[in-house]
Amino acid sequence: MDIQALSCESLAYLGDAVWELHVRVNLLWPPRRMRQTHSEAVARVRAQTQASIIIKLQPHLDEAEQDWVRRGRNAAGKIPRHLNPATYRLATGLETLLGYLYLTSPERLEVILDLCDEYYHHVSQSPAS
Repeated sequence: MDIQALSCESLAYLGDAVWELHVRVNLLWPPRRMRQTHSEAVARVRAQTQASIIIKLQPHLDEAEQDWVRRGRNAAGKIPRHLNPATYRLATGLETLLGYLYLTSPERLEVILDLCDEYYHHVSQSPAS
């Protein structure tokens, strides 16, 4: 498969689904009320959270991965009015990376998703959150 043939928008579209599924699966345990599960999922998949995660994740990415994040940021499409453009672009960069890794390196994707979870918990536990 020629990954270069896919647009960054396509990879971000796929990465968004990868992140959403990852978050939902991880929120099934321990079992809790669906309303609480949904609220937590929304908090984790929002652009602001993704932007915070990718900033912390950057030092752990190799050169190719950083390039995909950069390409995704630069290719971010129409930005929703309620979002800061920089935040939206960072989130799109994370989604592009996840889509890229899903197609090219499932093992590395697992490592990155574990780091994302770790950083999410760190961000959500900080007093400024």
